[in-house]
Amino acid sequence: MPTPSPLRVAFLVNDLSLSGGMTVIVEHARHLDARDDFAVSLVLVRELEEEAWRFEALAGIEILGFEAARAREWDIVLSTWWETAYRLFELTSARYASFTQSLEDRFYVAGKPERLGASLVLDLPVSFVTEATWIKEALAELRPGAPCHLVVNGIDKDVFAPLDAVPDSDPSRPLRVLIEGNPRVWFKGVHAAVAAATAMEQPHVTTLVTANRADAEGLAVDRVVGPLSQRDLAALYAETDVLLKLSTVEGMFGPPLEAFHKGATCVVSEVTGHDEYVRHLENGLVVDWDDTRGTARALDLLAHDRALLARLRAGALETARAWPSWDDQGPRFAAALHAIAQDPPADPYDAARALSADLQAASTLYAMQLAEREELIHRSERMLRIKRLPGIAHVLRQWHRPMVQRHVAPRVMRRLKRLSGS
Repeated sequence: MPTPSPLRVAFLVNDLSLSGGMTVIVEHARHLDARDDFAVSLVLVRELEEEAWRFEALAGIEILGFEAARAREWDIVLSTWWETAYRLFELTSARYASFTQSLEDRFYVAGKPERLGASLVLDLPVSFVTEATWIKEALAELRPGAPCHLVVNGIDKDVFAPLDAVPDSDPSRPLRVLIEGNPRVWFKGVHAAVAAATAMEQPHVTTLVTANRADAEGLAVDRVVGPLSQRDLAALYAETDVLLKLSTVEGMFGPPLEAFHKGATCVVSEVTGHDEYVRHLENGLVVDWDDTRGTARALDLLAHDRALLARLRAGALETARAWPSWDDQGPRFAAALHAIAQDPPADPYDAARALSADLQAASTLYAMQLAEREELIHRSERMLRIKRLPGIAHVLRQWHRPMVQRHVAPRVMRRLKRLSGS
């Protein structure tokens, strides 16, 4: 019986830059490529403007430009970020899928055009693979007919090897607090975390680790480190008592889980994905949103109550030991892709209905926003014309005088309201 040909899989990526999301993609690609039943390529959807940081794990994995990928036929092509989804169907493939690590429209504030672009790609006729329970549940509501496979992220147990035991904590030593993230990225909550640590009353030492140290200038922390290799990051976690992470948007964030492996506990916000492994008062503390004082008190509690700190660190290490490695999750991701390859393609009509409905809703919302903007512009222009009237302009120049405030201002305001139509 002839050996089946390996599945030809292409992961579409914007670049190969260092990030948590890219780390996950590379780990899955590396484990798939090591199997006999897969042939994996990373396809760059755009030309790199400068030399990108490269992952050590990429050694041996084929990296293609988009035109080279266009000349081939594939079994499965996966988008990995909303921008890459717009080029998904330019490649010839038997199946199309989306590796969804978050609902990516949430990375943009309301009114940004990228927010709409990121939300619409969820309507494409694809199968989904995702990393968190909350994302799978959200996709089931948004696209009830689309196949969705859950494969939670693993951990590199060679780099983040679980400690044998939590080291004893010297009660005379200040609490060692670690904050992780890029201060320039609003949803990482770095500034909120720094504010909470600064508001602590108990002795503590705060370290910020970020790949963009220049953006940390002026922040009230004891030291800034980074960018770090994964092994250096593991060593830093081993020197840490508590990781403080106050993100407002996450898929299934990795830093607290990595810190668990090295004996640290965490204080985190109720961000999506935290409930995959953080258990309040068992292996960490979960704090409310926008509560600087409450978060500072949680940190002070850990600094003061070293028995509680030791118990949470022990619970974190127990969670880490039970968590799967990338070697464990590789076969699960492979099984998801085999299922996608064997199942019928995603229903294009179901996708078209969803896309049409969302486009109609977006068009209606956009028309309302344009009408509000035009009305605001019209009222502003009318007020400017009124303010330039000779009598009104003279009064406005004398507005600060007490006599004008008492006797003239009320009549002028009534007239302005009448003329402006408000």
